[in-house]
Amino acid sequence: MSRVLEGLEPQKVFYYFEELSRIPRPSYHEKAISDYLADFAKERGLEYYQDDLYNIIIIKEATAGYEDAAPVIFQGHMDMVCEKEAGCKKDMEKEGVDLAAEGDFVFAKGTTLGGDDGIALAMGLAILDSDHLPHPRLEAVFTVSEEVGMEGASGIDVSMLRGRRLLNLDSEEEGVFLAGCAGGAVATVTLPKNTRPRKEESVFRISAEGLRGGHSGTEIHKGRVNANILMARLLSEVYKKTPFSLIRVSGGAKDNAIAREAEALLACDRPSEIFSLLQQTAAALIKEYRPLEQEISLTAERWDGSLPEEILTRETTEAYLKLLCDMPHGVIAMCKGQDDLVETSLNLGVVTDQKEDVCLSYCVRSSVDRAFDELIGTMKETAERCGASVSVRGRYPAWEFAEVSPLRQMMLDVYREMFQKEAVVNVMHAGVECGQLAQKLPGMDAVSFGPDLFDIHTPKERMSISSVQRTYAFLLELLKRAR
Repeated sequence: MSRVLEGLEPQKVFYYFEELSRIPRPSYHEKAISDYLADFAKERGLEYYQDDLYNIIIIKEATAGYEDAAPVIFQGHMDMVCEKEAGCKKDMEKEGVDLAAEGDFVFAKGTTLGGDDGIALAMGLAILDSDHLPHPRLEAVFTVSEEVGMEGASGIDVSMLRGRRLLNLDSEEEGVFLAGCAGGAVATVTLPKNTRPRKEESVFRISAEGLRGGHSGTEIHKGRVNANILMARLLSEVYKKTPFSLIRVSGGAKDNAIAREAEALLACDRPSEIFSLLQQTAAALIKEYRPLEQEISLTAERWDGSLPEEILTRETTEAYLKLLCDMPHGVIAMCKGQDDLVETSLNLGVVTDQKEDVCLSYCVRSSVDRAFDELIGTMKETAERCGASVSVRGRYPAWEFAEVSPLRQMMLDVYREMFQKEAVVNVMHAGVECGQLAQKLPGMDAVSFGPDLFDIHTPKERMSISSVQRTYAFLLELLKRAR
């Protein structure tokens, strides 16, 4: 079988990255990738533990001369955010991604790449597969369902781990060492649907497309337009002037990705007026957001496709639009004394039209527990005013910054020696699993780092080849010095 990444250095890292890319691994569908990792361990006679969630821990004993060194935990997650371009026919629950390489970048054709966090797995396997790289006892922890609330890290048993030094490979900016992050959860807002029989009415399909999207943690402050919110603004403005009934609404793919696309069908008895208002409002919104979203598209067209017999009443339509327009979204607060870091935010990632309800899935994040609780309280109050309810699941803790970290200091020293420049120590608004694992392993000293990845959680995701090379060399040097 021909290999797209053959010849790229480091060869073993890119070999395993391509192997992993052939295995579909959306959240909640990690059995195949977990079994691959288990087989990898069995074939090499390595100690491993695979749980009912499909988390897996692989242990490799220290090489000669490192027997007395403290163990090192190496950690990443198996699942990836599966987004694809409009028109892409790939079934990402059943098919791997189609890799490509051009210049300094590896990417996937029409879909997310899965560098977040496939590159961690690939580096880990390359090290575990080696017979000559020096290292202390390695405890590789590969988790599931990170992208949907860190459920794997929450449920994993780590009682067999001896290490208290953790290298998390789930960051996307080379030379930036993450030492703290926000906590968060998924909040689902459910609006019951009241319906009426569909009459002989004109039907329009409205679509929002061409938006950049992005990661709802690291890019929530960049002003990128959320397709679900954009759709709500458009429909709300039109409804104020000429009411209509929604037939169905949908948008987004993942709660932790800024929605790139949304769609709605509406029924009305004044089609000429509605169509004119839709065009005028869409043009105004496009003009407003064009500086931020060069490829923004808002279109309305007559719909002649299949339709349900029951559609939303105007009362439910109005409640839905009020709910989306009144609910807070985006950045809620910046960190006090640190104007470039988001403290609290929420992202409406997915709108789904179900048989009896419309469900809105939000990713809620905050580095301050009180602020998180207050935001959930505000969401519940807003929802209740519109006849909806809020449920919260998968809450994970913030990872608090440690003033003293011997591991971090060693990494700073090694980075300076290798690259003749200073690394940056940072905390970020997106979540990593260090907070979950720190609760399970008291006294843990952790740092998260990784190679340059761009536009993660979108089909434009790409990974720098040269950055992978430098990051892997840095990782090997860390293990060499971890006596």
